[in-house]
Amino acid sequence: MTALSMTTITGSSITVETSDIEAFKADFRGHMIGSGDPGYEEARTIWNAHIDKRPAMILRCVGVADVVQSVNFARTYQLLVAVRGGGHNFAGTSLCDAGLVIDLSGMTSVRVDSKQQTAWAEGGAKWGHFDRETQVCGLATTGGTDSDTGIGGLTLGGGIGWLGGKYGLSCDNLIAADVVMADGQVCTASATENPDLWWALRGGCGNFGIATSLAYQLYPVGSLIAGIRAYPFEKANLVLRFYREFAHGAPDELNTACAIRTLPNGIRAVGIGVCYNGSAEAARSILSAIDILGEPLLNTIQPRSYHEVQHLLDGVTPGGNQYYGKSHFMAEIGDEAIETLIAHFKQVPSPLSVLVFQQLGNAANRVASEATAFGHRNAQYNLNLIGQWTARSEADRHTQWVRTLWEALAPYGTGGVYVANVGSEADEGTAGIRAAYGANYERLVELKQKYDPSNFFRSNQNIRPTLAEATAR
Repeated sequence: MTALSMTTITGSSITVETSDIEAFKADFRGHMIGSGDPGYEEARTIWNAHIDKRPAMILRCVGVADVVQSVNFARTYQLLVAVRGGGHNFAGTSLCDAGLVIDLSGMTSVRVDSKQQTAWAEGGAKWGHFDRETQVCGLATTGGTDSDTGIGGLTLGGGIGWLGGKYGLSCDNLIAADVVMADGQVCTASATENPDLWWALRGGCGNFGIATSLAYQLYPVGSLIAGIRAYPFEKANLVLRFYREFAHGAPDELNTACAIRTLPNGIRAVGIGVCYNGSAEAARSILSAIDILGEPLLNTIQPRSYHEVQHLLDGVTPGGNQYYGKSHFMAEIGDEAIETLIAHFKQVPSPLSVLVFQQLGNAANRVASEATAFGHRNAQYNLNLIGQWTARSEADRHTQWVRTLWEALAPYGTGGVYVANVGSEADEGTAGIRAAYGANYERLVELKQKYDPSNFFRSNQNIRPTLAEATAR
């Protein structure tokens, strides 16, 4: 590889000489990919095709030593760094222009301890990898709703999923993590080791280091009753009003979602998704309440393995399409919010766009707001507004539709937003970043100052290391 011009954390350019690159490669076990190398286009491709960033160098690591070496190399030259785990996010924070990407996508191993009901997984694993291994032992933990999502990004941002009613968020089940810090040191964060870092990791995103492996509490999870009932869009008002009562009274065993979208056959529809983690008899009794809505267009509710449940929605937001997302946390679904959603969806410019309520779950709501960095425990739902399209030239009208709807819904939210749906400071401004972290923001700033005072890890929903600097931006 020849000398490279790269961007630093200050935005200036620096030339990394060929001799220094070759010296780095001599000890690096993984794969170094530069902009002129074969495989570069594939290596810089992530789930959201709307993101078109061109890193100068991608370091595809195969172990913790590679990650440490990459951090030290970047720090030597003060390079702009992005960290890629699953690469499945709206904002594209796992890439950076002209900087260095530390890529964990080759680190996907999962080790299950069935006796202790725990699992350690590497930071590049996706939930599809994780669930496949844990279900061999009849175990699972809360893990999002799309098998393509990375475990690291989802967990560090909170982690809303089908098992949240009984077991809480993904971050509530994170019992430890091995983290490569900005100084290149490796430490473990848990309830007994660096507990303040462990607190920060559970909702503070990638601001504090690179989680090379994560340990989870698992639970026995066998056959579930899960699927979707969809109804014509003309019944949206009725279905959404029913859904708010149905979800509000859900027992711990039940988690739900409700979406408005266009089906593959072109019919606009509103659907209720359910996952019941209990006996089939109890599920039939509780889910029979949905019958009041009449004959559905589609009914896929049936017994399923958890691994199968985790693939239920994969086709709704496939990789390779263009995405723009925003969200509101909501404590309730009021009539005005319902009317706003329906009115705006009538004007949706893309048949691929989707609006979806995710229920956080009873167990998630019972955790104290200060117990983890994820503090939005008063929210009952995360309302995802997902613009999705295929032609890059159409981006403006689709992103504008999402923004307009988001602004119209602001009066009905809690004021908080899900960090997974937040872009960079340039996209969201100070208010957007603060809204993502809520009441725990000031404590996160203090811990950023402690663990990453130079803001080495900044390609994320960034927490600046001093409150004065954060307030001034």
